[in-house]
Amino acid sequence: MALNIQPLSDRVLVEPLAAETKTASGIIIPETAKEKPQKGIVVAVGKGKKDHVMTVKSGDTVLYGKYAGTELKLEGKDYLIMREDDILAIV
Repeated sequence: MALNIQPLSDRVLVEPLAAETKTASGIIIPETAKEKPQKGIVVAVGKGKKDHVMTVKSGDTVLYGKYAGTELKLEGKDYLIMREDDILAIV
């Protein structure tokens, strides 16, 4: 299902991936101790600016800063909208 949203300028809409529920050694992490996810999938990309060509595209998995972007809820799902500069890497 396509979202009815188009980010403007150099903005990117990201769907955060679920937080880890278990450590590498198998310990289950309680809900209160979970870290905020820093990895997500790009859902929509703006057209960029005159002097800035967009690097990411829809479907890319990206890493972003812990406090990057603005949280919003669309059609019952959580998303982040952020500047492309807030994205640290494409995985």
